[in-house]
Amino acid sequence: MKNIYMKDIDVGDKVNDTFLVVEKNMAISQKGSPYLNLSLRDKTGEIEGRIWDNAVALNKLFGRGDVVDVKSRAVSYRNSIQLSISDLKKVDSDEVDLSNFLPASELDVDRMFEDLMEFVEKVDTPSLKELLYAFFKDEDIADRFKKAPAAKGLHHCYISGLLEHTLSVTRLIDKVADHYEGVNRDLLIAGGILHDIGKIRELSFDSLIDYTDDGRLIGHIVIGIEMLDTKMANIEDFPEQLAMELKHTMLSHHGILEYGSPKRPKTLEALIIHYMDDLDAKMNAFQKFIENSDDDSDWTPFHRLFERFIYKGK
Repeated sequence: MKNIYMKDIDVGDKVNDTFLVVEKNMAISQKGSPYLNLSLRDKTGEIEGRIWDNAVALNKLFGRGDVVDVKSRAVSYRNSIQLSISDLKKVDSDEVDLSNFLPASELDVDRMFEDLMEFVEKVDTPSLKELLYAFFKDEDIADRFKKAPAAKGLHHCYISGLLEHTLSVTRLIDKVADHYEGVNRDLLIAGGILHDIGKIRELSFDSLIDYTDDGRLIGHIVIGIEMLDTKMANIEDFPEQLAMELKHTMLSHHGILEYGSPKRPKTLEALIIHYMDDLDAKMNAFQKFIENSDDDSDWTPFHRLFERFIYKGK
């Protein structure tokens, strides 16, 4: 059981507790002695750690992605808190509750999944409903979908973030579908629910949130299409035209080629899904960046990806 979380650590505190190792690097001090640079985290944040003594021996005891029990003191370094670690040991994986170390959605996971399945129930097109059931009645897919983050760094980058993002996108799509004539609601809902399904295999989230080999080499869009083809192959007489249009929504949801989209949106449904996906991702990124900017300023620090300061308001 954890005794202290990152957010509660102050300069001068003795910190004897468990943390997840995000990064570790051996370096050489100005005196020529080896030391270890560590990035440690729990569900409330991330902190730098340094091992100055016995670094070579301690380096052999643990690796990136391990949970370690550290003995340390919190010190001030360049206006931030750093842990000066005197000793540590690796914690057996059987004793680790990862919910203490990885950030997670603040929403109820089972309720979100139930709400998403209510949208599936409202799909009238038999082949699309059967396809959605084929995905989410698959226990392995459903379990990973409930746990997966939506990204590594930009938006919904926490456990169950993919489910939270997918439900939000689907709700937005449901509202927009009533506003425009000539759109296929069932195709919109199915495309919205499945647009990021490949992320359950693109990202690993058993200890650290990171990319899998498939994620780095293939990516979630292609993985999603492969998953879609597999499920469609087991549905008798799935309409070819509908299959093509659904695939297009998935292939084009990033919008432009520069953002990794194999195709740009060329149907009404694909255009809506792209913009709702983009809106929800950027809203979450803005909101989380504002939340994590806890100083007294009305503005956040400069956001490098968005290339702007964000106004927090009074």
